[in-house]
Amino acid sequence: MKSSIAPVRWTPPPAPPARHPKNVDVETVALPGGGPEDTLIDDDGSVLTGLYDGRILRVSADGKTISTLADTGGRPLGLEWLPDGKVLICDANRGLLTMDKDGRIATLLAEIDGRPMRFCNNADVTEDGTIYFTDSSTRFGIDEWMADLLEHSATGSVYRLTPDGVVTRLTTGRAFPNGVALSADRRTLFWAETATYSLFKLDLTVDDAEPEQLASIPGLPDNIARGSDGLIWVAVGSPRNALLDLLLPKHPVLRKGVWALPDALKPKAADIIEIQAYDETGAVVHDLRAKHPSFHMPTGVRERDGKVWLGSIGTSSLATFKTPSRPGV
Repeated sequence: MKSSIAPVRWTPPPAPPARHPKNVDVETVALPGGGPEDTLIDDDGSVLTGLYDGRILRVSADGKTISTLADTGGRPLGLEWLPDGKVLICDANRGLLTMDKDGRIATLLAEIDGRPMRFCNNADVTEDGTIYFTDSSTRFGIDEWMADLLEHSATGSVYRLTPDGVVTRLTTGRAFPNGVALSADRRTLFWAETATYSLFKLDLTVDDAEPEQLASIPGLPDNIARGSDGLIWVAVGSPRNALLDLLLPKHPVLRKGVWALPDALKPKAADIIEIQAYDETGAVVHDLRAKHPSFHMPTGVRERDGKVWLGSIGTSSLATFKTPSRPGV
């Protein structure tokens, strides 16, 4: 049964000025299943990703060989390497999991203060095994992510989990906190906030520091990751939706009506691919756009050694393209 929503009024910031994204050509790799939300690149260039049905796949660097590594029994989203070589899995339904080299799945953290995580989404990890991660909503799970955007009740949080098992809530009341990335010196935490079209930062060296907006994203940012080029890469799931922007500041009953519509009539992600990359000061370095019949709605992005890989909850493919040169270089 579909959950009910209790919309909160919010006035979106003005739309960004006209952009001129650089067009890139992407290639795709078809997968034996749908919803590869994130990507994680191994030392040999192969790519790990998780599907709707719970499987974790490995795709060879050339895209020709695909194998199943494990099944979480839930819905795997963000993937990260842990210092011991295991893979950290943000499973929307089960919390933080680990996968060892033999494909064995173990639960690392399922509850916070006695409450099961509702929407464990994305993470980043330091060299000592400290994990920074998002729980995007206490109201809705992965199957009703659009309800959280329509309601805009801002119940998400960003957390830290230290190797000794201590969980610290770094900030809460966030509007769908999503992708997470650490600065090169590990002194600053960045995260994407999907429902406010923003990239935020938090100074980890100051107790009780307040989050600051680093950049305004021209759409709905999803996963982010620091690339081998030192940039913060951002998957823009969709450009801003004019209908959503129109409804957010108006009477909540209008958004209740949209949520009640059949799925076919609800707002949809645009049929394009948009990726951005920022330096740690918030300056945009790459503003990229592509179009491909087999791929849209990018939700995961990884840059490594001259190649970018994309995942998407809206397709059954991964996409890839060469890292573009920096403007002026």
